[in-house]
Amino acid sequence: MKKALLLFILIAVNTCFAQNGPITFETGGYGTLWTWTVFENDNQPPLEIVANPSVAGINLSAQVAKFTAKQNGMPWAGCESQHGTNLGTFTLTASNCIVKIMVNKPLISPVGIKFATASGASTGQILVSNTLVNQWEELTFDFTAIIGAPSSTGIDQIIVFPDFQQRNQDNICYFDNIKFSSQGPPLAEPMVAAPTPTYNATNVISMFSNPYTNVSVDTWQAPWSQGTLNNLQIAGNDTKKYTDLNFVGIETLGANILNVSAMTHLRIDAWTANITTLKIKLVDFGADMAYAGGDDSEHELSFVPILEQWNTYDIPLSNFTSLNSTQHIAQLIISGAPVASGVVYIDNVLFRNDNNIGLGENNIHEMEVFPNPTRDELIIRHTEKTTRIILVDCFGQNLMEIIPTSSETTIDLSNFPAGCYLLQSEQAEQKMTKRIVKL
Repeated sequence: MKKALLLFILIAVNTCFAQNGPITFETGGYGTLWTWTVFENDNQPPLEIVANPSVAGINLSAQVAKFTAKQNGMPWAGCESQHGTNLGTFTLTASNCIVKIMVNKPLISPVGIKFATASGASTGQILVSNTLVNQWEELTFDFTAIIGAPSSTGIDQIIVFPDFQQRNQDNICYFDNIKFSSQGPPLAEPMVAAPTPTYNATNVISMFSNPYTNVSVDTWQAPWSQGTLNNLQIAGNDTKKYTDLNFVGIETLGANILNVSAMTHLRIDAWTANITTLKIKLVDFGADMAYAGGDDSEHELSFVPILEQWNTYDIPLSNFTSLNSTQHIAQLIISGAPVASGVVYIDNVLFRNDNNIGLGENNIHEMEVFPNPTRDELIIRHTEKTTRIILVDCFGQNLMEIIPTSSETTIDLSNFPAGCYLLQSEQAEQKMTKRIVKL
């Protein structure tokens, strides 16, 4: 009997602090089977759970809520969950007082949210207007000022006002993904820094990496980004953290536009605990930002990161298919799914040449070749003991023979057809061969 009473008390206590969310309206998720009552809305068309009318941008959900705000309805027409059984019962605290909701509306007007207790006490509505039309936008409601008030204890109902205004017509408003700042356990964070690159500095254009001198970057969070940037250190290493990530634009504009035509790879280190798909885009704006020689197009690659560990993406630039040029890189865009809740840590953003061999004094036979791929000139760096350099086609036929007179040799390939070639350097009885690509 005592055990049963204790179990009942524990269940009752837990129920008092339960909070059902996020409200996603997905099959099996919160909100879908709740009892929603529409009020002050003319003939009271019910709240509908429908297919997402715009699966794009920040909201890739399959299902959303549809509210038809009637022309003859009151400005405060809205819908409310059932007391006690839907939302659960909870108290507003500093850990859950920030509420977010996604909306998609045909016009700009205030959206309202408020909470109520079983006794009828209300927090009062907070109104926030959308700024975008006919696309998804996430709005934030801050209930910090209500903490400690009598109406903040024992909350068991949420009320939504999708179109808080006097109307001249019926307005169809969609809303989705209502979430509270306390929901879910804290995400894991990296305990170790990203792996340190060891490329030869002469073959690197670094945007953000401690071992190198970084070029100038206009912004790591362009104004049109949907995500929040935090600069921090992990184990003493500079790192960038993006939260609430949908997409973020990193820009090198004007005098800072990047010519990476001598590079062969883009490297980015990324760490995430909840992004299942990471996407990386490059945009070439063309000379003088006039798109001459560029294409102003986004060339995107998708990756599936291993969660809770550093992922090194060493991407051949040739993988960005249809990228016309790499002489005017103006934007690097990083995006993640699921959107609006993704957190990713970024380090070692750099372009490198594939032939990153340092020419140390103790090395007997080494050779650097860049740019590779190339359209015309090829620069070869080698030790002074190199006696001969030979260009060979894919059939093994010698096309060019050079007797070097210094440790750096330049050859002109502009008259050679596009394709793969082999470059052989000879030194005494030793030979080294590197594969090169003519574009």
